[in-house]
Amino acid sequence: MSILVAALLSVLPLAQSLALGQSQAPAETPVKNTIDPPNAKVVYRTRGEGVQIYLCAQQRDGMQWVLKGPAATLTDAATGAQVGRHGDGPQWTWSDGSAVRGHIIGRRAAPDPANIPWLLLATDPFPGLNGPFDKPGALDHIQFVQRSDTHGGLAPTAGCDAAHIGDAQSVPYSATYTFYTRTD
Repeated sequence: MSILVAALLSVLPLAQSLALGQSQAPAETPVKNTIDPPNAKVVYRTRGEGVQIYLCAQQRDGMQWVLKGPAATLTDAATGAQVGRHGDGPQWTWSDGSAVRGHIIGRRAAPDPANIPWLLLATDPFPGLNGPFDKPGALDHIQFVQRSDTHGGLAPTAGCDAAHIGDAQSVPYSATYTFYTRTD
């Protein structure tokens, strides 16, 4: 008897929603996968296309592919025009010669685990005379860079052993890079 009552009680909410003309499926709540910086507004949104470069190296846990850095071209997300590049540091260099470096302040797994994580980076100033990084330009007031919508770029899972120390592997990837300035 108690199994029958439990079964009836379990279908009661469904029966009520059907009687009221509601859908069987509960309303979906959108999942927010970005990592938004505090008190900031979007200045530029770009698409990065390139590679993540990994080196085979001895680590505490054995031989592993270790990220050396990215090498990517940045294009304006709206127009498709090339606007800069992304490289080791990590750093972003605009076509006008201005540049920023960043350090990670937030990380979130990509919705698809076959892709590199999404990141939020705070930018670091370039002190003193630092060659092309002192050029004034488009990136002067950028204080955050967000990497999202990633595809690919994960480290290789095989081929790193004592015979391959120092070898490099380039893994294709793409991502959206959003550049922010503070609003406060």
